[in-house]
Parts: sequence; structure tokens; C-alpha cells
Amino acid sequence: MTEKQLIQKALEVREKAYVPYSAFKVGAALLGVSGAVYTGCNVECASLGGTNCAERTAVFKAVSEGETSFQAIAVTGDPDQYTYPCGICRQVMVEFGKALKVIVAKSVNDYRVYRLEELLPHSFTPEDLDKAKQQEDENGI
Repeated sequence: MTEKQLIQKALEVREKAYVPYSAFKVGAALLGVSGAVYTGCNVECASLGGTNCAERTAVFKAVSEGETSFQAIAVTGDPDQYTYPCGICRQVMVEFGKALKVIVAKSVNDYRVYRLEELLPHSFTPEDLDKAKQQEDENGI
């Protein structure tokens, strides 16, 4: 799948966003290593803390279907500006690897490509927990 095809899927799902409070639609299309694409849009609710972003919706959908290795994610929001994943979404994505390609797009012809580690440097990952556990074991804690 090309970057432009992935962006197109994100643009299509963006239109399904449920955003009665912010009116800010976001779509995401996540490409698994299997070749499957998992889409997500943001879903708001009156208790704003219960709102879920498009990127996390796509990741959770993929994981619920058994896929945990990903190649790329395309994110689309406001067509007049680049919409980057929020900090929580970046943290969820890094759970599955720092090398994920993140495509931030206004349209299929106007986009930027990053590696997740560029957008979330010095991230906290499962490896950090492994290191902490190893140190506890070595210290007899």
C-alpha cells in the first residue's frame, strides 16, 4: 500500500468522526505488517475525558483483531493545517515500536512523513520496564 492510498483511507474515515462538541474531525489509517489496514476516527462524548482519538481507535481495533506489529499510520485532520497525533496517542503507538512511520496529511498530495521516535523522543517503552525489573532482580528487591 502506498502512502497516498493510506492517506486516502484516513481521509475517508475522517468523515465518520463523531464530534458534536469540537467539530474537529480526525481520521487515521494504520497499516499492519500483515498488510491489513485498520481505520479509526475520533469519537467525542459529553464527558470529554471519555473521548477517544482516531489514532488510538485504529490501534485498539488492530490489537482487538490480533495485530500488534505496524508499518505506518496516516493521520488527517483539518485540511488547512497538519494535524499531529496528541501525546497520549504517541505514547500508545510507541508501545508497538519506535520505528513506526507516521504520515501527517492535509491531503493525498500534501503530507509529511516522520518516524515515531522523531515525534516522541526519549519515550517510555516496554523496554524501560524490562530494565527496571532486571535492576530489581539484580538488587534482590
